[in-house]
Amino acid sequence: MQTKDRWLLRASATWSIYVWSVLIKNMMKDRDHSMRFRLVHIGLGVISTSFAALTWKIASHKELPTT
Repeated sequence: MQTKDRWLLRASATWSIYVWSVLIKNMMKDRDHSMRFRLVHIGLGVISTSFAALTWKIASHKELPTT
């Protein structure tokens, strides 16, 4: 994988983690929506941040030399 591709994946992962972390924090304080609505969105945030962490991990893998 090219270096610029790695940085693009890392930037995407970082942005996703930031956005979902803010949303989760706000959902925990929110009293305008039902508990079910908040739990669904917090669950989506946890799933999305997990995918972002895996994306970062994959982008960080070193390429093995070919023989």
